[in-house]
Amino acid sequence: MAALDSLRDGRRVVFGSSCISGDEEEEEDSLVVILSVLAQNGQLGLSFYDCKDSSLHCMADTPDNYELPLLARVIQEVNPHVIITSAKQEHCMTRFLQQLGSNSENRPEVVTYPYVDFGLEVSKQRLLSANLPFLPAFISEKDKMSYLSSCVSFDSPLMLRTVGALLKCLDRRRVGVELEDSSVKVPILQFHTYTLKGIVCIDKDAYSVLQIFKSEQHPSVYKLHSGEKEGLSLYGILNRCKCKFGSKLLRQWFLRPTQDMAMLRRRQEVIRFFTLPENSIVLSTLQTSLRSISNIPNLLRRMSLSHTKVTKWQSLYKTLYSAVCIRDTVRQLPQSIQLFLDISEGFSDDLHYIASLINRVVDFEASIAENRFTIKPNVDPEIDEKKRRMMGLSDFLTDVARQELEHLDPRIPSCCVIYIPLIGFLLSVPRLPSMVAKEDFEMEGLEFMFLSEDRLHYRSKRTKKLDNILGDLHCDIRDMETGVMTQLQNTILKKSASLCKIMDLIAELDCLMAMSSASQEYGYTSPKLASHRCITVTQGRHPLLELCSPVFVANCFQSLESQGRVKIITGPNSSGKSIYLKQVGLIVFMALIGSDVPAKEAEIGLVDGIFTRMQSRESVSVGLSTFMIDVNQMAQALNSSTGNSLVLIDEFGKGTNTVDGLSLLAASISHWMRKAAGDLPHVLLATNFHSLLQLELLPSSGLLSLLTLETAVDGDELVFLYQLKEGICQSSYAANIATLAGLPASLVQRGVEVSELYRTGRSIQRIDKASSDEQKNRCRSVVEKFMSLDLEDKDLDLLHFMKEELLPSAGELLNRS
Repeated sequence: MAALDSLRDGRRVVFGSSCISGDEEEEEDSLVVILSVLAQNGQLGLSFYDCKDSSLHCMADTPDNYELPLLARVIQEVNPHVIITSAKQEHCMTRFLQQLGSNSENRPEVVTYPYVDFGLEVSKQRLLSANLPFLPAFISEKDKMSYLSSCVSFDSPLMLRTVGALLKCLDRRRVGVELEDSSVKVPILQFHTYTLKGIVCIDKDAYSVLQIFKSEQHPSVYKLHSGEKEGLSLYGILNRCKCKFGSKLLRQWFLRPTQDMAMLRRRQEVIRFFTLPENSIVLSTLQTSLRSISNIPNLLRRMSLSHTKVTKWQSLYKTLYSAVCIRDTVRQLPQSIQLFLDISEGFSDDLHYIASLINRVVDFEASIAENRFTIKPNVDPEIDEKKRRMMGLSDFLTDVARQELEHLDPRIPSCCVIYIPLIGFLLSVPRLPSMVAKEDFEMEGLEFMFLSEDRLHYRSKRTKKLDNILGDLHCDIRDMETGVMTQLQNTILKKSASLCKIMDLIAELDCLMAMSSASQEYGYTSPKLASHRCITVTQGRHPLLELCSPVFVANCFQSLESQGRVKIITGPNSSGKSIYLKQVGLIVFMALIGSDVPAKEAEIGLVDGIFTRMQSRESVSVGLSTFMIDVNQMAQALNSSTGNSLVLIDEFGKGTNTVDGLSLLAASISHWMRKAAGDLPHVLLATNFHSLLQLELLPSSGLLSLLTLETAVDGDELVFLYQLKEGICQSSYAANIATLAGLPASLVQRGVEVSELYRTGRSIQRIDKASSDEQKNRCRSVVEKFMSLDLEDKDLDLLHFMKEELLPSAGELLNRS
């Protein structure tokens, strides 16, 4: 922070590399990539501009630890010529840039801008005013924002802020428009979502809809404001880690599913070993040892700052002792498993040496009792001698007090000699009734020190002699023990590299044993990982729903290279279409983190991304309608998916006019099916647009597979069988679903009538007013009765006739209308 604080005015800072100030940048024609980055609160946001094709690449906010290894990978892959960051930055970024400048041969330039240039609203305005030649010149700001929201994730504030600083840098450097008028801005011809090589692309919507993570308010009133707890989620049921840093690593695995086959197989072989019943005792033993493991880097950091409390020494000793136990246990396991071999070799003898050293030096019982660092006997002979003197002082001081009493005023009945740290030895006598004023405290041959609890304390010749002979024993002992502690700390810190190394291996072991425990309990199986583009799942299950439902019907899934790549699933509401889509997505995701999966068998080919359009949501910050956000999600899937991606679509198009929604859905599916077989992703679509198939709006192809979920009608009751089969659902059974939901029977019946009239093309007669035939019949009846009246009859009551015949009819008509 101190190094960067001086740059808030745009001045230079040197990180051991060539650096440029924000206000004095020189134009360079050789620039290829400009990277803008921010790291805050454990999150990393970045974007970069590639001058070769005038493209802007954005990476969604991603967790990264203090060492910023993710940023290091990005720099290695992107190879930027310029790195832009904020002058007000966390220490981890300062440290990273310093190391980058000292270690790299082709060092990038580091440009720092004031913190205000990374403002969120400022960045949005810069993005809105950016030069986007492919958009119409007079496009409105609202329409432009709608388009940009489909290209740039507005849910990633750090990334969005880096885009604003990046655009400022481009305008200052005039990259590619050096000879143009100053009003011409640097063009952006393309937007791309950047994902690290080997990392599977999954956005926040996919994590949410698949319920991979789910935060809930903590039920305890004492923790309402302190944070959230994990609800029913995939992470929640798999996270059985015994250490906090193990849980943290598992979350990172969830956030970074990988395509690295070697890494996935490394995880699988460990899980496969611990899921065997004969290895359950080993699993339990190791997990017991893991409970005593503390965060070693945190302990070492406190040690380097000399903030080591007694409890921290205990934690370090327990951690090292448990680590030695883990190493000894793992060395008895098959060393053909790479993680076991790494632990056996990586857990060096330094662990046993340091644990033995702490055990030999630190007296934990005395340290806790005195609340300070205390060493055991036989560590330092000089300290032992001083402690023996301290222990023998009681009897010795009693003899000294007896000698002092012989020379005191006869009125004083008793005295004692005491030792007070930092003050020394004092003679303590009771206060006599005659001793009222301070002048009364004076005694010949004694130096008055203080009055405490009706006892007077003095220095005498003997106590001064004791101070000279024995010295300040207590402080001497504390100082000498502090020196021993410092030596012990220095010895441990010299071994810090080997100590920190074991943390990564322990965290990995903790995660894999946690997933092994879940696999055993829930009956998961190890998926086969392959390098082809097929996905096959036999009797797959939804990992969350099967825990909540007493009976769960398993279903299969198969998507081959040239057959069944696009699956359209129809069926009644509540028949399980959405669950099936999520089930496939979760099984693929679990395989991509190395976990076992809820299926009888599974073979997962190459998958580089999971895209979803399943859950409608609203965004006040962006100002987009629900349907617009749905379309943005679909656009992301259409633009970013590859032949190795998995796309899950549920009820797309229902948020607008039926014809328009159906047209957009048909056009989207047709767009994918027109692609070459190698570029067609795995597409699963659940829809109630039966016209999509009935009107044959999609091209006929072996790549298209039509599926439905079985149901049975028992009288008026609809029974869901939840079994997937080939075919098309002929009816949505909306009336049956409405009845199950508790809608009034008359309302449901009228809905069935209107649906049948609409389907057959007949006119729909409203029932809230009388039909024209009924009105004619009433009028005819009234006229006939009126014509039959004898108007010459003196007893005729015409007014009564009108009330009886006309007004009731009028009233009835009024009531019906």
